[in-house]
Amino acid sequence: MSANEAVIYPFTTFNFSVEINKSGGKDILCAAAFSECAGLEITMDVKSIREGGNNGKQIRFTGAFNYGQVTLKRGMTANFDLWNWVSETLVNPSLRADAQIVMLSPDRQTERAGFVLTRCLPTKLKAPDFNAKDGMVAIEELQLTYESLSLKEPPKKQPESG
Repeated sequence: MSANEAVIYPFTTFNFSVEINKSGGKDILCAAAFSECAGLEITMDVKSIREGGNNGKQIRFTGAFNYGQVTLKRGMTANFDLWNWVSETLVNPSLRADAQIVMLSPDRQTERAGFVLTRCLPTKLKAPDFNAKDGMVAIEELQLTYESLSLKEPPKKQPESG
């Protein structure tokens, strides 16, 4: 490595934000601080075919893309926006939301990367477990199914002119 090359360190995962908005609008569905986020994933089906008489070779084609389920966990508070959203979805099954999960630098200001989830549907909302002998925080869990996932890179820093 030459002296002019900068060392690029991997991102940390302990600072992130989650924004959930009604599809097609700016109405915030959820204003919450989550402690965990898992399930941001895309997998692709692969189709394999074999050429007749050639047993030593396969031809591979891309298939459909599949998206995971995001699991979000947070300490339960007097803010019942997740429960209200699930209730609204029971009444209006076509209700969808868009979400963005933003990875932040340790200064909690600089965006490192954003993950955009479209047409989200709450597929599971779990109440906290109760145990009288623990003194733990009550954690609720939300699972979201989404129709697409894309990466949103942060804006490039402009060089300072002087």
